[in-house]
Amino acid sequence: MTAPVFENLSWEIHDDRCVGLIGPNGGGKSTLLSLIVGETTSDTGFIFRRKGLTIGSLAQEPQLQPGRTVWQEALTASTELARIEGDLTSIEAQLADPEVYGSEVALTRTLARQERLIHEYEELGGPGYQGRVRSVLSSLGFNDADLSLPVDVLSGGQKKLVGLAKLLITEPDLLLLDEPDNHLDLSGKAFLERFIRDYKGAVIIVSHDRYLLDLVVDEIVELEDGRLTHYPGNYSEYAFEKRMRLLRQQQLFQLQQREITRLEQSAARLMVWGVKNPKFISRARNMLKRVERMDKIDRPVLERKQMGLELAGWRGSNKVLEIVDLHKSFPIPEAVPGAGSDETTLLAGLNLLIWRGERVGVVGPNGAGKSLLFRLILGQEPPSGGDIVIGPSVVVGYYAQEHETLDYEHTLIDTVRGAATLSEQAAIAFLRRFRFSYDQSRELVGNLSGGERSRLQMALLMLSGANFLLLDEPTNNLDIASAEVLEDALAEFEGTVLVISHDRYFLDRVVGRVVELDEGALTEYVGGYSDYQMKKAGTT
Repeated sequence: MTAPVFENLSWEIHDDRCVGLIGPNGGGKSTLLSLIVGETTSDTGFIFRRKGLTIGSLAQEPQLQPGRTVWQEALTASTELARIEGDLTSIEAQLADPEVYGSEVALTRTLARQERLIHEYEELGGPGYQGRVRSVLSSLGFNDADLSLPVDVLSGGQKKLVGLAKLLITEPDLLLLDEPDNHLDLSGKAFLERFIRDYKGAVIIVSHDRYLLDLVVDEIVELEDGRLTHYPGNYSEYAFEKRMRLLRQQQLFQLQQREITRLEQSAARLMVWGVKNPKFISRARNMLKRVERMDKIDRPVLERKQMGLELAGWRGSNKVLEIVDLHKSFPIPEAVPGAGSDETTLLAGLNLLIWRGERVGVVGPNGAGKSLLFRLILGQEPPSGGDIVIGPSVVVGYYAQEHETLDYEHTLIDTVRGAATLSEQAAIAFLRRFRFSYDQSRELVGNLSGGERSRLQMALLMLSGANFLLLDEPTNNLDIASAEVLEDALAEFEGTVLVISHDRYFLDRVVGRVVELDEGALTEYVGGYSDYQMKKAGTT
C-alpha cells in the first residue's frame, strides 16, 4: 500500500493574486499543480474550475517539440488558432474539389463553414497573431536570427523563455509556473519579475528563489507534511510569521500537556481513593473523559531534519587565486568567407585576485563564459593566453552545475567510499546526514532526482577537505531549507569561496564581492548582490 502524497487539502485561488507555493523537495508541489491543470486526477475530493477558465502552465523542463524552430514552436501557443488555420486550409482544398464547387448545396455549406471559421479566427486575434508572436519573442531577447534556431540546441534558460513566450502570447486566466526561474540569468529573472507583477490574471509560482518570492507574491502557501498552510505577504513575512506561529503553538502545546498531566494525575489519585469511596471513581472517569474530548494540539516541529553539511576547511595560502591577462578563444568550425578571423574570443584579458577567506560571487549573462572560467581554473581547459596561479597550499573542491562530477553508474555507498576511507556502515551513516535512506544508499546515482544529486555533491565536498570551493550554481535544485543549510555552512567555512550564482538572496547572504563577467571582461563590485545592483543602476 502506497502512502498518500497529501490528503484533505482545501484551497481557493482568486483572480489577480500571485501565490508562492513552497515546500520541501518531494512534498507534492508539482503533483498539486498537475491536479489543478487537469493532467492528474485525485483519489478523493474534487476541483471546481470557473466556467470558461483558461489555464496555462510552465513545467520545470518545458516540453518543446524537437525539430521545430523557435518561431514554429512559439506559433503553437494558441492551439485554437492552429486548429482553425488547419480547418481553413482543409476548406480551401475542398473548394477546389469539383464535387464541392459543382454542387450548389455542398458549395453553400462549405462557404458558410468557411465564413464561421474566419469570424472565429478574427475574434481570437488571428490576423495580428504572427505580429504578436514576433513582438513577444523580441521582448524576451530573441532576435530575427534566433527565430530560426532549432529548439533542440537552446540552453535551459532559453527554453524557459520560449515557454514563457507561449504563455505571454495566449494570456490564460490562471498561470501555473513550476520553477520558472531555474536556468535564467539575472536579466531573465528581471523579465520574469516584471512579467508576473504586470500579469492581469492569477499566478501560482513554485520557486525556491526567495528574492523572487519577496518581490512578486501576495501570499505564500506552504505544502508541508501533506497539509497546506496560508500566510499573507511575501517570503520574508512568511518566514517571520511561521516562526511566530510555531513558537505560539509550542507554548499552547506545553500548557495543554501540563493540563493533561494534572488531570491524569488527579484521576489516578481519585481511583486510589475510590477503593474506600466509589464516588471518587466517577469523578476520576469524568476527568479522563474530559482529556479524551480535548482538541489535542500537535507538537510543533521547530527544527526539521536537514542535511548535516559541515565544511571544515583550513587556512592555506594567503593568496588563493591569481588570474593575469587570461584569454580564451575557440576556432570557428566554418569560417565565414571574407571574415577577419577564424576564431571567436570568449574571454579577453581577465584579471582577478582572490585572498584567503574571501567569498566572491561571479555573475553575468548565460553564455558569457562563467562555467568556462571554472574549467580553466581547474585545468580542464587550456587557456589561449595569460596565467592562472593557485596558491601552493590550496586544495580545490568543485561543485558542478550539471552534476558532471558524479558517476551515474555507481551506487551512493560506492561514491562516498571512493571519496573517503569509510566502512560500509560509516558510509551509510554519513549518507543519512544528507537525508538519504538506507535503501537509497544502495541505489545508482543515476536514479536520484536533481535535488538529491545536489545533496550528494555537497556530501562529497564535505569529504574532500578542500579549502577553496568553486561552486557553480549550487542552489539550483535545492529547496529553501537546504539552501539555508548551505549558506550557514559557508558562513562557518574557514576557507575561500568562488561561486557562480543567479540566486540573488544567496549572493546577498554569502558573498562580500561580486565580479561580473560580460563580453569577455570582468568588472568588480564590493558587497553582495544588492550592492552590485545599486552600483550598476547608478552607472547606467
